[in-house]
Amino acid sequence: MEIALIGYGKMGKEIASVAAGRGHEITATIDSEADWMEKIDDLRQSDVAIEFSTPDTAVDNIMKCFNIGIPVVVGTTGWYDQLDSVVHDCRQRGNAALFVASNFSIGVNILFDINRRLADLMNRYPQYDVRIDETHHVHKLDAPSGTAITLANDIINRLDRKEEWKLNGTQPDELCITARREGEVSGTHQVTYNSEVDTISICHAAKSRKGFAVGAVLAAEFLDGKRGYFTMNDLLQ
Repeated sequence: MEIALIGYGKMGKEIASVAAGRGHEITATIDSEADWMEKIDDLRQSDVAIEFSTPDTAVDNIMKCFNIGIPVVVGTTGWYDQLDSVVHDCRQRGNAALFVASNFSIGVNILFDINRRLADLMNRYPQYDVRIDETHHVHKLDAPSGTAITLANDIINRLDRKEEWKLNGTQPDELCITARREGEVSGTHQVTYNSEVDTISICHAAKSRKGFAVGAVLAAEFLDGKRGYFTMNDLLQ
């Protein structure tokens, strides 16, 4: 498969390595507006694009892929306030394909499933308060992470005593998320339920970017030849 990379930082380079190891060819790397102008023909020849750029450029990059008919896998977070409109645009076009995930790690998606099941159970035990703590490298631009927000929303949808999540929240009906930026940490997420008598926690700690890269390439393989909007749930099923 011929893959274009939109965003060629550390994550893009890790994806390129994983893709090559799985027998794919990187046909274009787009890392600036000039690259869009100079490499557009190479991009048109690609089977799929994988987008890991910045929150400010992600939506524009997605639309450019839609406009030239290239399926796009998006790992950038921090733009989800526009997700509904982007998904609507994808479906209206009929010939567009979009795969979005807040985290491509298989392990994190197992954590998502455990988190939902635990929240269902803990809804019966109001004596436990819940919080989310996440830590990432200092280069990550958005806070809290998209993964933390996914965890939080899944809890809020199941826990009657929480109305919304809030960064460093303090109110009883707020699900507090803390976000730390330290060194080169690949990503750690912990959900903790605390009562007067005990603590229950679930945690995922990434050892490197490779797990995210493998998942992104698997998503690209999954998306090839498809049309519509997809998530990790579609891939894992």
